[in-house]
Amino acid sequence: MPDWEGLRARVDGVVRLPGEEGYQERSSAFNRRYAGVAPAGVLSVSGVADVARGVAWARAEGMPVVARGGGHGYSGQGTAAGGLVLDLQGLDTIRVDRERELVTVGGGVRSGELYAELQRHDLAVPLGNSDQVGIGGLTLGGGVAAVSRAFGLTCDSLVETELVLADGSLVRCNETEHPDLFWACKGGGGGNFGVNTSFTFQARPTVPSSTCLLLWPLADAPVVLTVMQRIMAAAPDEFAARIGVNRTGADGGSVSVIGQHLGPASELRELLAPVLAAAAPERTVVEDMGYWEAKDFLHHETSGDPFAVRTRTVTEPIGPAAIDTVLTALQKWPGSGNPDGAGVALFTWGGAINRVPVTETAFPHRDVLFLVSMDTSWSPDDPAELRQANLDWLTDLHTAMGEHARDASYLNFADPDLPPARALAAYHGPNLARLQEVKRRYDPDRVFTHPQAV
Repeated sequence: MPDWEGLRARVDGVVRLPGEEGYQERSSAFNRRYAGVAPAGVLSVSGVADVARGVAWARAEGMPVVARGGGHGYSGQGTAAGGLVLDLQGLDTIRVDRERELVTVGGGVRSGELYAELQRHDLAVPLGNSDQVGIGGLTLGGGVAAVSRAFGLTCDSLVETELVLADGSLVRCNETEHPDLFWACKGGGGGNFGVNTSFTFQARPTVPSSTCLLLWPLADAPVVLTVMQRIMAAAPDEFAARIGVNRTGADGGSVSVIGQHLGPASELRELLAPVLAAAAPERTVVEDMGYWEAKDFLHHETSGDPFAVRTRTVTEPIGPAAIDTVLTALQKWPGSGNPDGAGVALFTWGGAINRVPVTETAFPHRDVLFLVSMDTSWSPDDPAELRQANLDWLTDLHTAMGEHARDASYLNFADPDLPPARALAAYHGPNLARLQEVKRRYDPDRVFTHPQAV
């Protein structure tokens, strides 16, 4: 039996076991697909020393150990089945050096908290569009934001990070100290090399913005997808958009474009003019907004019910055959009780993301124009047969899109249904061998591991 009382005696934080107050809140997966996965215990750390103590204790007990920042991971990785979860919420400090525009945050800070502090100083760091995403997972997986075509990835703004390693030591990583480990932390994924306890980012001034939300019926999808991709392929870095097709159980489907332009609405309307002329939207919103208003406009909400996501990438617009594959699949979607439904989204990358050489950071997708994200969802009340039908539908779509898009996946949209070897190649591409060498150097005994770990 694990010596839980021994752990309690050596830490300043709180150890929570199944059935105890706070255990469920600090261990439940964001994706309810993994509601049945539970850790043996949770250590809510009070400081960096507790992280080192927790790692040492788990190692001595032969128990898996994972860090949990936001717990927002798609694959439920932060639940550590049968192991110890290091709940990092106590590492919540945020320090802003206004003069140098540097922001240092604890490893348990979430996007909403960081956004609020950045707004006080009117400074920008490219972050996600959900307040509950942990800064650690976001950064370590790359981190693509609505402003990334202009500002780069979250990890591209990283100038320093501190980690507790498998041997319990705390190291500072930057361009001159442990530069290989720092390289790996810029897109090589969390749960591989240690527990990141702090991150320092180079911020920048905000830029006045405009936003758009356009909606069409699904019948307009062929022309909208074709024209919008053409627009985005030629768009300036200041404009990024998500182009999506979606079905829910309650409707026949829709096409949507939601985006942000770091410039006036008049410019945005000019950029969108070809698609507005090609097919009249059922809803058109194009407005000037302050940077922080735009952030709120793009905020993403989800039902929280079970879901699955699979991704591929393309370096140029997908053509008519690929669009037909998507739309044919949507017609065959088996349905579910989840209001989020199912769909395919093209997230526009490119711009500043692509101006970083592929080997300069661990993030490998430096030539991508669109991330092709395919998703489905279901309700906990749906029968097991319908859940499986949704997963089979998604697998069939992912396979069919293999004729039109590369076998490359975005680590922050983790796909637990990829076999480990294929996942490693899809997530890390040409940077995998170097990541494996960093792993051998800093965690030779594989203290930090999971099914798709380096």
